[in-house]
Amino acid sequence: MVEVLDSPSLFFAGMSGARLPIAVAHGEGYANFHDRGDAAKAIAAMRFTDNFGMATETYPFNPNGSPAGLTGVTTADGRFTAMMPHPERVFRNIQMSWSCADQSAFSAWMQLWRNARKWVG
Repeated sequence: MVEVLDSPSLFFAGMSGARLPIAVAHGEGYANFHDRGDAAKAIAAMRFTDNFGMATETYPFNPNGSPAGLTGVTTADGRFTAMMPHPERVFRNIQMSWSCADQSAFSAWMQLWRNARKWVG
C-alpha cells in the first residue's frame, strides 16, 4: 500500500492523499542517501504505508526498507518522477489484489496516465 504525497509531480496531480494498493516486483529501490545526495532535499512524492496508513520501514509493508517509506521522488518542477512500485501493473481493478469496485473499470492508478497524457497535450 502506498500514499501519494502532496508534491509538484505532474503524474500525481489531483492524487495527493490517495492510499492505494500497488504492485511490487522485488525489493530494489532502497533510497540510500549515505554516500550521495541529501534526504532532506529530496522531494517525496509517494511512500509505503502500513495497514493503518502510517509511513513504514517495516517489511512486508515496505519491501525495500527505505527511510520513512520513501518510494517515489520528483523534481521541483514535477516533470520527472521516479518510483519503485509498478502502477502500470494495476491500472485496471481486475489487476488489483483486492477491489470492491467494478472489475472491468480502470483503477485509481489510471489517473497517473491521464495526467501524463494531459501534460503532453
